[in-house]
Amino acid sequence: MQPAGGTEIQLAYLKKHCDEGVLNSVQITTSIPEKEPLDPVKANILWLKNSYDQPNLAPWFQNKDNHNKYDWYVFNSHWSYEKYRYFFKIPEDRCTVIKNAIDYDELQLRTDFSPRTKLKMCYISTPWRGLEVVLTAMESLQERDPDITLDVYSSTIIYGQQFKDHHDKEYEALYQKAKDLPNVNYMGYCDHRSLMFKLKDYDVNCFPSIWEETFCISAMESLAAGQLLITTDLGAIPETCAEFPIYIPFTQNKAKLAKQVAECCVEAKRILGNDLTNVFRFQQEYYKRFYDWKNMGKNWENFLKGVIHVKRNK
Repeated sequence: MQPAGGTEIQLAYLKKHCDEGVLNSVQITTSIPEKEPLDPVKANILWLKNSYDQPNLAPWFQNKDNHNKYDWYVFNSHWSYEKYRYFFKIPEDRCTVIKNAIDYDELQLRTDFSPRTKLKMCYISTPWRGLEVVLTAMESLQERDPDITLDVYSSTIIYGQQFKDHHDKEYEALYQKAKDLPNVNYMGYCDHRSLMFKLKDYDVNCFPSIWEETFCISAMESLAAGQLLITTDLGAIPETCAEFPIYIPFTQNKAKLAKQVAECCVEAKRILGNDLTNVFRFQQEYYKRFYDWKNMGKNWENFLKGVIHVKRNK
């Protein structure tokens, strides 16, 4: 299996929603500087989705001699751009922010927001982003409130078979715990298109992130589908999620964080005991307005046409 993470999915959407001729007139490299040779003729663009502290790119940016190699740096959030600007002093006049977006041809929206007496939650991220915390919270809830359940869609294979072979053993104990807990169902890997159809079946995405996200696509998609999101305020998540989630102040104390998650799950059940149709419809409309790839593709086209014009007239 080839990698099919957020970077690969967003790149596929870009190719779908942006004019092919425009895309062919530039060279876009995703995340890792110079993972493909710089084009001697076309404008070279580095589309950054990885965090500033990642070892496969931080040393490159620490060397200021590299900064002029790319014509433009495109960031997926203002939070991420500010980190690179602060830590590496990158040239601001070569930087812009174009956020990730949603292909609404795939996303299925929730339509039933009637009051809930049971809470059906999902966790749809990689295991190192907060699964341990979620499972600890669910362990404490199994007797306290058996009407709160969680389906876990999590695996390292999303980054390809080679990545899974090297890293999956680190998380086998977590997978087993998810299988053993009576209020948790371990679903394993789910391809992105299928997951976009399943989101409508869940009330809550429980995602207490312990990872500094540069955007968080899964959180965006959950909110766009009409789910309630329980998450932390770490990294770019508040920028991605606005005022819609139940936010938990991040702490590195995982035991404390798990207790807060459990309390938030109970609170989410209380909240969703009310008819919140208007609230969730507004939430869906917000993401449709600002994060639709049909619109984002036009933003990319306008940006790239300007880049091409400048390059040709140098």
